[in-house]
Amino acid sequence: MNKAQSTRAQTVPALPDEIIAAARAAYDKKATGVMALDLRKAQAFTDFFFICTGQNARQVKAIADAIEAALGSDGTKPAHVEGYDRADWILLDYFTFVVHVFMPELRRFYDLERLWGSAARLDIPDPAA
Repeated sequence: MNKAQSTRAQTVPALPDEIIAAARAAYDKKATGVMALDLRKAQAFTDFFFICTGQNARQVKAIADAIEAALGSDGTKPAHVEGYDRADWILLDYFTFVVHVFMPELRRFYDLERLWGSAARLDIPDPAA
């Protein structure tokens, strides 16, 4: 096993199947910065944040739509959706995890990775790579 495979083995299996499905859908729509924050030890209102970036409003919507469709095919529906009309930050709340699809400038501004600095950061490699 090479180093890349070792890293993947350590990060990806720790994630729920729904987050892996969300990552596949996001990568299919050319999302960048795909990662998760494990909030289970951070006293948060959810277990995970799934975070990715689209380069424009159309791509942000396409990523969010693809994630919702991928998870919906197994009957998983978001309890709440915010930001779809503006499409600079779309949030899909699935209770045990929350999907954040950002435009680059808003991702930098809100910097959830820094804000939730006590959470474990889990990079999710592109399964097609």
